[in-house]
Amino acid sequence: MEEQTNQQSQTNADSERTSTENQNTNPAPAAAPMGEAPKMGNSDVEANKIMAIVGYILPILFFVPLINESSKNSPFARFHANQQLVLLIAAIVVDIVGSIIPILGWFIILPIGSVFLLVVAIIGIVGAAKGEMKPLPVIGGFKII
Repeated sequence: MEEQTNQQSQTNADSERTSTENQNTNPAPAAAPMGEAPKMGNSDVEANKIMAIVGYILPILFFVPLINESSKNSPFARFHANQQLVLLIAAIVVDIVGSIIPILGWFIILPIGSVFLLVVAIIGIVGAAKGEMKPLPVIGGFKII
């Protein structure tokens, strides 16, 4: 009886060791690194890349991907149209606030805000050209469309 119990204990210990070894040799698939933007399917990206870029060059054209028949239902084009609209609203706010406030607005808010928005637009163009759906820094968290 004692011998049978010892054999069962040994078998249980062996199976636990084997399962632990299997866990160590078969790690779970690694998740995408933090900060890396998700990418859409190649066909959607390639078909709508120009539409996604055009509104960053002139933010007033954010609506172009929304009215174009080929990109109207594209999540990639819609994401970048939203980012472009947020960029346009931020540019309007910077211009209004920078124009209304004397001295501080004219010499600090307007120039620094304009340079910041230009850099953000370039980041958007690069992200759209790479096929990424990466939110813009600071202003990219707002979802309007």
